[in-house]
Amino acid sequence: MSEREYNRVLGVVRLAGLFAIIVLLIAFAKPTAVSVAAGFVLVALGESIRFWSSGLLLKTKELMTAGPYRYTRNPLYLGRFLILTGVVIMVNLPNGLGWAALVAGWAWFLGVYMRRKERVEPARLRAEHGEAYERYFRAVPALFPTLRPYRDFTPARWSSARMVHNREYFMVIGLLGITAYLLWRALHGA
Repeated sequence: MSEREYNRVLGVVRLAGLFAIIVLLIAFAKPTAVSVAAGFVLVALGESIRFWSSGLLLKTKELMTAGPYRYTRNPLYLGRFLILTGVVIMVNLPNGLGWAALVAGWAWFLGVYMRRKERVEPARLRAEHGEAYERYFRAVPALFPTLRPYRDFTPARWSSARMVHNREYFMVIGLLGITAYLLWRALHGA
């Protein structure tokens, strides 16, 4: 099996696992209007960052250092982190399970997901972009944003074509669907 095929299989497995976790969270959810509203603030913030980022990014081919990439090397992952937090708040798991789910989610995200991404992506980007990426890597944090934006950024304009190419609209649709369902359950006591 080639590395590309392996990565594709691994991606499908990760996606299936993510859907299974979302289904479990929703199955045990006890949402309230307050939990949905509070969680949605983080979901909307996370998705706004992802939407902005995906409209700039042309993966691997260009070294993107503009927009949110001036503050974090991985704004898409920062958005995922915020979305994870917001969804767990929205579902409002009973008996303190929400806190356990949040801590477990953060531990997995930071300890497994980000560690793997930081092992694989910088090497690929260094090979593709050389010293320009090395300067960027040293100046900009991996996940949590800096207050000092990267100065040597490449000007770029947000592009709906890039956003569509990166398929971010699927995330928007999915998050709106989850939010609407949880809000419906909260308001109807389901």
